[in-house]
Amino acid sequence: MKQDFKTICLPLRFKLGTVNCYLLKVNSGYILIDTGGTNNRSALEEKLRNAGCIPGNLKLIILTHGDFDHIGNASYLRQKYKAELAMHQDDFGMIEHGDMFWNRKKPNIFIKILAGLLFKLKKADRAKPDLTIHEGFDLSGYGLSLAVVHVPGHSMGSIGILASGGEFFCGDLFENTKQPTLNTIMDDIETAYLSVERLRKINISTIYPGHGEPFTMDQLNLEK
Repeated sequence: MKQDFKTICLPLRFKLGTVNCYLLKVNSGYILIDTGGTNNRSALEEKLRNAGCIPGNLKLIILTHGDFDHIGNASYLRQKYKAELAMHQDDFGMIEHGDMFWNRKKPNIFIKILAGLLFKLKKADRAKPDLTIHEGFDLSGYGLSLAVVHVPGHSMGSIGILASGGEFFCGDLFENTKQPTLNTIMDDIETAYLSVERLRKINISTIYPGHGEPFTMDQLNLEK
């Protein structure tokens, strides 16, 4: 059965593109995959409200990884909407310390300094996740048949969420802003390719990326 969900597309700071959040409908409310950046909190809340998601019926927030444009509103939403916050343990430090380079290999020092100035989370926006989710974690208690798939590469704790209809919410393993491909930012490119090979063995109908339009596995352009 096709998953009932809504794509929430939010603009990033400094005209750096957009980021996708996904609101999944469950019997007793909603599950939100990723939360966008802090710069669009009011727009996110308006879109949630228009979809019928209000404080009290948001059951779970799943973070696919720890980058600022995916975790920016997680702490705020958890407090206001009384939702649990779920994440892979390997990326915990990114939201706990507000540092997207917390567990990554040494980046270009200029990029690290610039990102720290522009995108580091304020203390109020940092959080400790309520739920540690990992490969095969059972999310059926939240009203949906969802599978957690560990897809490291973009970050150590990157995960994807596979719905029963074959919809795969991949976080930032892939992007499709110009064409379906690996995300342009990769912490470990060889590990990312291993994640892709694992996904080829899974029954995926459509991939929904953190940035760009949905696509199918056979549309991927993975030139090394």
